[in-house]
Amino acid sequence: MIEFHLDRGSGMATYLQLAQQVRQALRLGTLRPGDRLPTAREVVDALAINPNTVLKAYRELEREGLVEGRPGLGTFVRRSIGGARLAGHTALRRSLDEWVRQARAAGLDRDDMETLFALALAGSPREETA
Repeated sequence: MIEFHLDRGSGMATYLQLAQQVRQALRLGTLRPGDRLPTAREVVDALAINPNTVLKAYRELEREGLVEGRPGLGTFVRRSIGGARLAGHTALRRSLDEWVRQARAAGLDRDDMETLFALALAGSPREETA
């Protein structure tokens, strides 16, 4: 079962953080079709948040067709995301871990690394200068 965590300083709405964590778990294969998500009460007790926040996240995931609520039973995963499981890409993960180590050694913080990664994903052909 997934264990949620919050980054209260991220500026991202709490319900979006919860939904994003479910999507990530689906991509990684740590959540699979048929798995049950924690109940709203379990998440509220663990994170000290409003139950409506959890329900909003679950509703968003339902709209996307990723989960379904079963009255009296809970919320269950309907389908996975993507084709290949990220967990199967060990060499890429090791390479990315090494990149993060090098970036930290170069003095980059998380925001700097996310910006560079976003540029790489966007396929930016030129290097940005400050």
